[in-house]
Amino acid sequence: MKIVQIYTGCLAQGAYYIESEGEVAIIDPLREVKTYIDKAVRNNAKIKYIFETHYHADFVSGHVDLAEKTGADIIFGPLANPTFKAIEAVDGQVFTLGKLQIKVLHTPGHTLESTCYLLFDENGKEHALFSGDTVFIGDVGRPDLAQNGKITVNDLASKLYHSLHNKIMILPDSLIIYPAHGAGSACGKNMSKETFDTLGNQKKVNYALQNIPESQFIKEVTEGLLPPPFYFPENVALNKKGVKSIDKVMKTGLIPLSPDEFEKVANAELALVIDTRHHDDFENGFIPNSIFIGINGDFAPWVGTLVTDIKQPILIVADIGVEKEVITRLARVGYDHTLGYLEGGFESWKNAGKEIDTIKSIDAQDLSQLIGTNDHILDVRKEAEFEIEHVKIAENVPLANISEFMENVSLENTNYIHCAGGYRSMMATSILKARGIDNVVNVKGGFGAIKENTNLEIV
Repeated sequence: MKIVQIYTGCLAQGAYYIESEGEVAIIDPLREVKTYIDKAVRNNAKIKYIFETHYHADFVSGHVDLAEKTGADIIFGPLANPTFKAIEAVDGQVFTLGKLQIKVLHTPGHTLESTCYLLFDENGKEHALFSGDTVFIGDVGRPDLAQNGKITVNDLASKLYHSLHNKIMILPDSLIIYPAHGAGSACGKNMSKETFDTLGNQKKVNYALQNIPESQFIKEVTEGLLPPPFYFPENVALNKKGVKSIDKVMKTGLIPLSPDEFEKVANAELALVIDTRHHDDFENGFIPNSIFIGINGDFAPWVGTLVTDIKQPILIVADIGVEKEVITRLARVGYDHTLGYLEGGFESWKNAGKEIDTIKSIDAQDLSQLIGTNDHILDVRKEAEFEIEHVKIAENVPLANISEFMENVSLENTNYIHCAGGYRSMMATSILKARGIDNVVNVKGGFGAIKENTNLEIV
């Protein structure tokens, strides 16, 4: 028996490769399926099954593409109603993989079709649970994503409670829990940085796996949920109908463009230019009206949060050699309309004598001397971060809500913008500048530097 967790840090996502006797099952595959195919080929094995725990909201799955390329069966749990060729399993149904068995446990709550897969080893012993977004390490799946006119958040939370108590908590404490996500994912609110654990330990430390009344569980699991990112329902829709192969996305997106060609395409297609370099490099020079979303941060989730048209034509500015990674990450969250990238990086734009813009930034220690009576400090951290501690005179404008706040930004007085460390504030500053608001100043080092190096009152 071989179990490999294939963890993708930028999405905090875990896919799984299970092998026995030359047969392979893949659980919750990402869109770029070559990784799984190559692994099976190296092991002289064949992919037999593709198990999906639910219709994912935070990434585009590769289930349809992988099935077409390998002939494997796609397996969903009850209530999935797939529109493509797939097996909709019944609760308790067992699939054989070499000397292993995989049992379907329908566990609605995160979504109605949410399903866990219980793995029995060669001796018929319960060995591991692939829990999808039903159980995380330190948390459980948020119950608000699948709400609709007929079913409420509390309805889903109630279903989740019964799924946990009647299907999962009764399993052996020795069982290994392999979830679909870890810390950093927006599919839960309290996930641990660990990516697997035993069920027994989770019963001790996971607030949602305690023997508490249903009403208390519903209150705790629904408390403090932030609005889901814009792209979540878009990704669910894509996963329900299936998407084109990422190979086609790369073919149309990974196109090098000279500065003249880049400028021509940007104007003709009304393309959004996303600059993915480090925020310090962006600060010192960028293409006018481009926005900064750095590849070295939570790139794909921020694109999905800030770019609210999933079909928006996109052009990429990236460090040389990073272009393929950028386009791959965009495709992972369904942004398939990349039209090319700036060949030679930003240096080629400068060398061509094209117009550039810059971001005005100041060191944190200078903020208290420079800020005027009528100036504004905009703190773009999350509301929860702001509530813990903030500059007394600052206004909280979470980056995710920057578009809604745009009309309230002062056009006369200076707006000093900060986050925790500098990544989010550069995104916010670039977006405001792209919308024609030039009286913005980025504060380097973020809140930590402000707290340590200024005399501004902190509350």
